[in-house]
Amino acid sequence: MARYRLSIVVEKDDNGYFAFCPELQGCYTQGDNYEEVIEGIKDAIKLHIEDRVANNEEIPTSEMTSLSTIEMEA
Repeated sequence: MARYRLSIVVEKDDNGYFAFCPELQGCYTQGDNYEEVIEGIKDAIKLHIEDRVANNEEIPTSEMTSLSTIEMEA
């Protein structure tokens, strides 16, 4: 079984949580809570990778990802 290093981004808003994988275009999910969205993105990534492998497509990986937030006044 191959191992892949991928990044995910999780955002929270008034409607719940949204997660996506920047390396895999179109790979995203949403959930009512953090745990649900993490399980959802794992499933989405697994299906996305399985599809790419079946089609002999490259699977991009991430060496390092940094995500921060800042608070500003304008």
